[in-house]
Amino acid sequence: MPKLLQLAFGIDKISEQFGRLAAVAVMAAAMISAGNAFIRYGLDLSSNGWLEIQWYLFAATVMLGAPLVLKLNEHVRVDIIYGKLNGKWPVYVDLLGLVLFLMPVMLLMTWLSFPLFLKMYQSGEMSNNAGGLIRWPAMMLLPVGFFWICIQGVSEIIKRVAYLQGHYEMDTHYEKPVQ
Repeated sequence: MPKLLQLAFGIDKISEQFGRLAAVAVMAAAMISAGNAFIRYGLDLSSNGWLEIQWYLFAATVMLGAPLVLKLNEHVRVDIIYGKLNGKWPVYVDLLGLVLFLMPVMLLMTWLSFPLFLKMYQSGEMSNNAGGLIRWPAMMLLPVGFFWICIQGVSEIIKRVAYLQGHYEMDTHYEKPVQ
């Protein structure tokens, strides 16, 4: 189990790096958005490329930030059930969700999105908008993001199994989000 925990912690570190990239992407998107608004309404100029880079950066924020959200245990749950559990039961529910739902769906999404990325990359597909950008960098974020969420899921499974076996301490406290 110690080797598997080392693997899990290594995965966690990479997810943290992806999270830092996501933070930079969201800041860049906000700055570009503000600049676009100023240029469009203040100077009456516009560029489709600058508009499109905003959604590229949003895709980077979501797809690179999601593994960190999973690592930080801030992902969506069914609160009706999960919030009432105590002891080791929340960890069992997490394991069930990770193994039966997260892993298969993320693997399927990786498998389905990779050919789309590859097709766009090989064809050099461009946006239909005048001054638009090439599309494959944004599409690449889908298989990369889905795959890394799956890898982070492996880390979470390892940590939960280690917790249940008494080899790892983790905070199982869950605080229901304020609505």
